Amino acid sequence: QVQVAESGGGLVKSGGSLKLSCSASGTTFSINFMAWYRHAPGKERELVAAITHGENSYSDSVKGRFTISRDNAKTAFYLQMNSLKPEDTAVYYCNVHLYRANGDYVGNGWGQGTQVTVSS
Repeated sequence: QVQVAESGGGLVKSGGSLKLSCSASGTTFSINFMAWYRHAPGKERELVAAITHGENSYSDSVKGRFTISRDNAKTAFYLQMNSLKPEDTAVYYCNVHLYRANGDYVGNGWGQGTQVTVSS
């Protein structure tokens, strides 16, 4: 239904910044919900940030440091991460939800993940 791919991960020192990108392709459906998740070893997957109908939401752990955004074509999404901390180290995944024009939910797609490592 949709191909999702993340990019932009890497190694950064504590206090540094990274910008993750997510591209969604191969679908004719609308993407009305998009979220960034992360999964660190030994921890549960965490919803980091989400955007839907122009409204953004963030987990308490990243609020004020991370910013989610999307392009006007609504097929590319971003996560600007500032003031990074070692506890932000994780694999970050992009998740998109697809909808028909009448608002019916179709399904969702996941990317393969991108590693973010923050050194102290």
